[in-house]
Parts: sequence; C-alpha cells; structure tokens
Amino acid sequence: MHLPDPAPLYADHLRTLTARADTALTRAGRDHLVIPSGRLHYQVFDDRDYPFAVNPHFKHWLPLTRVPDSWIVYTPGKRPQLIFNQPRDYWHVVPAAPSGWWVEHFDIHIIREPEQALALLPADPARCAVLGEANSTLGGFAPDNPAAVIDHLHWHRSFKTPYEIALMRHAQVPAVRAHRAAEAAFRAGASEFEIHMTYCAAAQQDANELPYGNIIALNENGAVLHYTELDKQRPANPRSFLIDAGASAWGYAADITRTYAADGHAEFQALIAAVDAAQQQLCAQVTAGFDYRQLHLDAHLALAGILKDFDIINVSAEAALATGVSNAFFPHGIGHPIGAQVHDVAGFAQGEHGGFIERPAGQPYLRMTRVLQPGMVVTIEPGLYFIDMLLEDLRAAGQADAVNWDRVAFFKPYGGIRIEDEVLCTADQADNLTRPIFAESKE
Repeated sequence: MHLPDPAPLYADHLRTLTARADTALTRAGRDHLVIPSGRLHYQVFDDRDYPFAVNPHFKHWLPLTRVPDSWIVYTPGKRPQLIFNQPRDYWHVVPAAPSGWWVEHFDIHIIREPEQALALLPADPARCAVLGEANSTLGGFAPDNPAAVIDHLHWHRSFKTPYEIALMRHAQVPAVRAHRAAEAAFRAGASEFEIHMTYCAAAQQDANELPYGNIIALNENGAVLHYTELDKQRPANPRSFLIDAGASAWGYAADITRTYAADGHAEFQALIAAVDAAQQQLCAQVTAGFDYRQLHLDAHLALAGILKDFDIINVSAEAALATGVSNAFFPHGIGHPIGAQVHDVAGFAQGEHGGFIERPAGQPYLRMTRVLQPGMVVTIEPGLYFIDMLLEDLRAAGQADAVNWDRVAFFKPYGGIRIEDEVLCTADQADNLTRPIFAESKE
C-alpha cells in the first residue's frame, strides 16, 4: 500500500493550528499560546525518572516526542517559535539538532539549560495561555490551561488534518507487522512474555515507544480487559490468544486488537468469526451524521444476537440490552477517539465552548458520545468476554435464567474476544485505516 508523505501536508496542518489558536486566544483574552513539551517525572525518594511522555499539545504542532524542557510559543500574526533544549550532557544522549519537514516553518532557539528559556518566553506570563501539566512550571510560566482555549482546541482536535491522518496511516504499518509476528509466536507455543518481546522486535519499538502497554493474553487471561501481566510460563494447553497492541509514528497512535483460536478449537474460532463479521459491519457505520452512542447500542444488539445464535443466552438481543444481560458479556464501550493520544480528547464535548454529552443510560464506560463528522478517527472494538465477577452479578440481579450456564462453562477457558480497527469518518463511506494493511501483509 502506498503511504502518504507527511512532509508536503505539514504547511497546511500548521496553518490550521495557527487559525485555531488565533480564535482560542481571542476568546480567552490572551496574547500568546505557550506550550511546554514537559519535564521528566522522578520516582519518589529516588533519582530514577519515569519514561518521558511529551505534552500532546506539543506533538500536535511538531513531530517531536523526546525533547523535555522545550517550548512552543505562538503569537498571532507571527511565525511560531521553538525553544529547543539541547543540553550539554555526557550522562544521556543529547537530542539531535532540529531537522525535518517542519523546521523551515519555525524560528528555532537552542538552549543548553531549561532556565535559559525564560529569556525567550513572552515578557508577561499573565498574557499567555500556558498549556501543560503543573510540573512544567518555569519561573512565572505555570500551566493554567484556560477553559476557553482548551475547549476550543480540544474540540477542533477531533477533526484530523490530512497531515495527521497520514501519520496515523504510517502508525498502522509497524503495528500490523508486529501483530502478524505475535500471531506466529502464539501458534509456535510461545509464552505471553515471549510474544510481547516478539511484538516489540517486529514493531521495532520498545515498551517506552509503544503508545500503551501491550495486552498479551492467553486462554482465561483474555477475560481481563486490561491484562498486562506477561506471564513467562508457557501454557501447557494454549487455546486462545487476545492481543491489544499498537505502535507510534511521530507521536500518533495505532490501536489494534485481534483474537485467535489455537488449532483444533473450531467452535471458539466460529465465535471469533461472528464477532469479526459484526465488527466490520459496525465499522461501516462510521459515517457522517451517525451518532456514536447509537453505534454503541447497535454493537450491544449485534453481540447479543451472536450470544443468542451460539446458545449462550436464552433471551432476544433486545431483551438482553434492556435488562443489562449484554453488559455482562460486553462491559466496555464500542471505542474511543484516537490521534495524538490513544484515548483522544473531546469525546463528550457539546461544542467548541465545552459542555458534556451524557452517555446512554446503563452504559457507564463509553468514551465518546458525539455525532460522527468527517475528519474524526475512532476505534471500533466490540468484544465478548466470560468474566466471573460480571456473571455472578447477573445471577445476583435475578437474570440467571437468561444464561445457558453450560455454554458459559464451555467458553470460559478461552477468556474473551475483542476485534479493533481504527476508522476515519469521511463525507462518503467509512475509511478503515487498519484492515488494508492487514490485507496487504497477508499477500
């Protein structure tokens, strides 16, 4: 698959960001937008730092993710400035001099110590909107994240520029390559830890570069939604494999989930195939004007229908949704916005001035409630799980008769199923960013 070159798209991306910033600053009555890249966090009573995570507002402007103590300054009508910390340091690798497709668009100032940024930042911190976390404070420049600025910028970050979409397409490639390698390791009998290491090697990204901690779950562990234990012991009887793992490209995330059955487990493979077919139908609903809340409820109906078809529940899909039975098997949301952050911002926003759109009743874990519009990228990740705690809650709620417990006992050793792709909403049909890369890798 031909991947788009981000370089020629960057100038338009930057124009979009400066236009958004102009409006946000006017609304907040501020003169300058100031964005620290972030500072290192240190472990308590120790001098060991945690892995650095760049301020997402910073990497929204620049494809730089490993530059602590640097700053972006934007003043309407002027070229944006980058204050780039390149310390004199023989303990650590010093960041290379700025280079790439973006440098011609910035005035760049090199500093050797964080405090040197003060001479280059605007004269009056009170006239600045400073976006970041508290530990980025330098002198009088303390992040205040004014709501008028944050609400406007977060709302518009929902609509990805062509440059951002290009980066997200690039992120799919190492993720899919690594997913293929992980499946092969599973089929060769590897442990969760060995599969994880295989994944990182194939993605050519270590745990600090990946956008989130890999979920590598064999057998019953697939029933733990955020399972990250990475058991080093190879299972005696591998039955199933659920992998939720991504990759990064210039700070933008891929977030992909697949589930596999071991050879000889045909009925679980059939259940996977049914969920996969439902997932693709749900992906196709990512169209302009469609309410993401309804898509979530449609997922419940589709999955409850599968449970009924496989004789796991004894009630209709509609009854399963109305009574909460489907929640016991599908206890999370259908997905989330994604971009510069894995769980991207403004999933509940009513508009560019803020506000909150409530979740549907009885659906507390849905991460987005907005109407889909062109430029939005969301994940679609339906799942079915066999979780003891939730099944016990069903019994306690008087819903035991709705479940075929013999069939639950049969499927429980497999843990669960989740299938996840990233999908771009366009003015026409849904654009699945993930599936074409899988198809090409198979060829």
